[in-house]
Amino acid sequence: ARSVTADVVPPAVTAITPTSVSVTLDQWYEAPFAMDDKAIAQTLRGIIPMQLSEAIKALANNIDDYLWSLFDSSAGIYGYTGTAGTTPFASDVSQYLDARAIANNQLMPMQDRYVILDADAEANALALRAFQDASYGGGKGVITEGAIGYKMGAQWLMSQNVPTHTETNSPSSWLVNDASVAVGDTTLTVDGGSGAPVAGDVFVIAGSTQTYQVESATSTVITMRPNITYAYADNAALTFKGSYVLNALLHRDVAAFAMAPLVQTQQVPGDMQATAIDEDSGLSLRLEVTRQYKQTQWALDALYGGAVIRPELGVIIAG
Repeated sequence: ARSVTADVVPPAVTAITPTSVSVTLDQWYEAPFAMDDKAIAQTLRGIIPMQLSEAIKALANNIDDYLWSLFDSSAGIYGYTGTAGTTPFASDVSQYLDARAIANNQLMPMQDRYVILDADAEANALALRAFQDASYGGGKGVITEGAIGYKMGAQWLMSQNVPTHTETNSPSSWLVNDASVAVGDTTLTVDGGSGAPVAGDVFVIAGSTQTYQVESATSTVITMRPNITYAYADNAALTFKGSYVLNALLHRDVAAFAMAPLVQTQQVPGDMQATAIDEDSGLSLRLEVTRQYKQTQWALDALYGGAVIRPELGVIIAG
C-alpha cells in the first residue's frame, strides 16, 4: 500500500518477483511380495487381494512417515505450544486455543486447517465435554462414531504415525553472546552451553515468547528459522523444549507433495504392469506382476517428493 499523489505522470508500477521452492522426486519405494505355485494352490483365493491391500498400506505409511519427517527437520515448522512429554487435552482445549492464537499471529489462513493428533492425544480430546456436548457442536460424531470432526475452525484427525522429536543432546545453559542481535538476523552467536543443538530442536530466548527451530548449529553459531523477531540482550538464556510428540495444527499449504506416475515399461513378455490409484489416499501407485521360476511376484512402487514451503502455516502442539 502506498499513498496517492495526483500528477500528470503515473508512478512506476511495482514489479513482483515470484519465489519458488524445489520439490525433488527422490523417494522411490516399493512393496513387493511373491507366492509360489504350491502356496497359491493351498491358500484361499482371497489371500492375494488382502496382501495387495497390505502392500498399499505399507507404501502409504512410508509416504506418511516421509511427510512427517519434513516437519521435524532443519526445514520444518517452528510454531510451538504445549509441554514436551505431557499429552495435551488432559483437562481442556487450552493447548489448541494457544496453537490457534499462534497460527493467527503467523497469518495462517482461516480455511483448510487440520489438527492431527496421535492416539493418546485424541483419546484425551474425545473425553472433553467441549467436544461431546451438543452446545459445543458435539454429538453423534464424537459419542457414536468416536470422531471429533470439524471443531473450532479446524478438522481434527488421528494418525498412528505422528512422530516424536528426540532432543538428541539435551542442550542447556546456552546464552546469547552478541549484544548487537538485530531483528531479521538469521543466525545467533551463542556461548556457555553444553549439549550441541541439532536440526529440528525448538527453543525460545529470554525476552520473547517467539519459538525458533534449529536449521544447523556449531559450537558458537545457531542458524534458525524464522528470522530473529526481537533485539535480544547479551547473555539472554536459550531454553530448549526437550523431546516431544509432534501433534500439530497444520494448514493445507504448509507443505507441497508431488508424485510422478511411473510409466508402464513392459520389457519382458508376460510382464504385466498397470497404474493403480488408491481410493482412500489418492496415491498413484504402479503394480507390476512378474512371472519367476515357479512363482509369481506382485510389486507396488511409487515415486514422490515433498518440501515444507510455508513453515509459518504449522504449529506444534507438543505431547
